[in-house]
Amino acid sequence: MILALFKDFHIVFRDVAFALAPLLLVFFLFQFVVLRLPKRQIIKMIKGVALTFVGLSLFLQGVHVGFMPMGELMGRAIGAMKYNWILVPIGFLLGFAVIMAEPAVRVLITEVEKSSGGHINKNILLYALCVGVAFSVSLSMIRVLTGISIWYFIVPGYLIALLLMRYVSSEFVAVAFDAGGAATGPMTVTFILSMTVGVAKQLENRDPLLDGFGMVSLVALAPILSILILGFLYHRRQKTYERNDSETL
Repeated sequence: MILALFKDFHIVFRDVAFALAPLLLVFFLFQFVVLRLPKRQIIKMIKGVALTFVGLSLFLQGVHVGFMPMGELMGRAIGAMKYNWILVPIGFLLGFAVIMAEPAVRVLITEVEKSSGGHINKNILLYALCVGVAFSVSLSMIRVLTGISIWYFIVPGYLIALLLMRYVSSEFVAVAFDAGGAATGPMTVTFILSMTVGVAKQLENRDPLLDGFGMVSLVALAPILSILILGFLYHRRQKTYERNDSETL
């Protein structure tokens, strides 16, 4: 049983090694030419890279053995139900939970709060991302169930984003577009995408390539819109404070 979990683990091990090798090569090149960090710090960083290597290998193996098959089986099972409309609220809950657990999102919100000096609260940022992605996953499920073209979601979404950019500070614009990439991390792609493809495979008159995929593009769009809306609310609140201060003076 245990050995079955590590089937083809050597392939994952090799892929992670090839992915990390260029980063290490560039770092050591800079170390010898520019950085010249002390030996103690170099040893600490090497230990961190070793932990990253082991963690990534185990995570990706778990994705191949557990997350992807589980997501597809759940999609097939729910898609075969008579009341498959339940996919919409399930998609909302899964989208919310996945972003809560997404490592890249955790790093992003922590860095944003640190860089803004606490002006942008990381918890508010996290919940804005969770709600936005939850709605996008629900829309993805509606799209799979109804066969609506993805263009009806993507084009208006980016037009709204371009409009909101005019009324939002540049800091929020930068964070919004980075959030789109952070939200489409390994948790979302491995579990939600495989589930959506499983639903498309189960439903009649649905093509997994046309209807199952495209979910990631909606998930990438949702954080952009949610953070821009949050930035717009921050802008309105700041204007209100400035107006009250001017009236007081």
